[in-house]
Amino acid sequence: MTNHIVLFEPLMPANTGNIARTCAGTNTELHLIKPLGFSTDDKYMKRAGLDYWDKVKITYHENLPEFLESMDENDELYVVSKFAERTYADVDYTDESKNHYFLFGKETTGLPEIFMRKYEKKCIRIPQNDRNIRALNLSNTAAIVIYEALRQQSFPDLERVHRYENDKLK
Repeated sequence: MTNHIVLFEPLMPANTGNIARTCAGTNTELHLIKPLGFSTDDKYMKRAGLDYWDKVKITYHENLPEFLESMDENDELYVVSKFAERTYADVDYTDESKNHYFLFGKETTGLPEIFMRKYEKKCIRIPQNDRNIRALNLSNTAAIVIYEALRQQSFPDLERVHRYENDKLK
């Protein structure tokens, strides 16, 4: 079982960089669907990802249909949308025979409406008060969703970080 974060036509390099950093820290694969709203050499994107870029498995896709074709029939797709009926916590991500793909839309417009209607049963959402904001930040949303999947999977292959080598508080 592998977890994947998929970004559809991301526009903001800082969001993508922050998501890449989360992917590096959680052994999550990152997929970027073109066109991108920035160059992958962008200094803001590199700054947000710091020195973790070599620790992230990134796959680029020319478009949404190409990404969908790359998935196996046993892979599970989850489309993250604030319009979904189910919340991200309502889903069981523990099936070890499946790879889990979490697809996020473009920061400004989300995913195409025709796509959303076709994949409505695959949609999940994070509850929010949309009277005050249009949407949550993309990198925060990706982190919330991936950590719920990892929590349900008992945080596979994630080690506890030991902050102190010596107990200096004695």
